[in-house]
Amino acid sequence: MDFYFVLDILGTISFAISGVLVALRMRLDPFGVFIIAFVTAVGGGTLRDMLIGNTPVGWLTDSVYIFTIMASVTFAILFREKLRYLAKSLFLFDTIGIGLYTLVGIEKGLTAGLIPIMCIALGTMTACFGGVIRDILCNEIPVIFRKEIYATACIAGGSLYFLARLTPLAEPYCYILGILAVIGIRLWAVRFKVSLPSLYNEKA
Repeated sequence: MDFYFVLDILGTISFAISGVLVALRMRLDPFGVFIIAFVTAVGGGTLRDMLIGNTPVGWLTDSVYIFTIMASVTFAILFREKLRYLAKSLFLFDTIGIGLYTLVGIEKGLTAGLIPIMCIALGTMTACFGGVIRDILCNEIPVIFRKEIYATACIAGGSLYFLARLTPLAEPYCYILGILAVIGIRLWAVRFKVSLPSLYNEKA
C-alpha cells in the first residue's frame, strides 16, 4: 500500500475523531456531529486541492475517504464515554492530525511541482484549515488564531522534512521525521505552556 495514502487515511481518521469530540461537547445532533467531523477531516485538503487545480477534489474521486469518516464517526460516538475519560483526547487526535496532514499537503505540493516554501505553506494549510472551519462552525475562535504554537509547529516540521531530504535518509523516514517534529513541537509547547507573543497592548 502506498505510504502517502496511509498517511492521508490516518490523518482523516484523526481529524474526524477530533471533529466528533468537539461536536459532542457542543451537544449537536447526529447529523451535526457528522458534518463537523466531515469538514474537519476534508476541509483543509479541499481548499488545498482547489488552490493547486487538483479537481475534482480527493474525497469526490475516492469513496474510501467518506467511508473512513463514517467509520471514525461511528467509533467515536460508540466509545464517547471512554474518550471523555481521556481529558486530552481531543488535543491528542488534533495534534496527530496536523502532523500527518502537514506532510500530506507537502507531498501534494511536490507532486504539483511547487518549490519547498510553497509546499510548506500548502502543508500548513492542509493541516490547519479543517480545524479552522470546525471551530468557526462551532462558534469558537480557531486555535490557529490564538497564541498557541499550532501552525508554527507545522512550518517547523515541514522545514525539517526538507532538510532531511538533503541527507542520505530514505524518503519514508524523512516523512516520519517531519510528522514527529510537528507532533513533538505541539506537545512540547502545550506541556510547557510556550506560546507566541500577543500583539495586544494593555496600555493602548
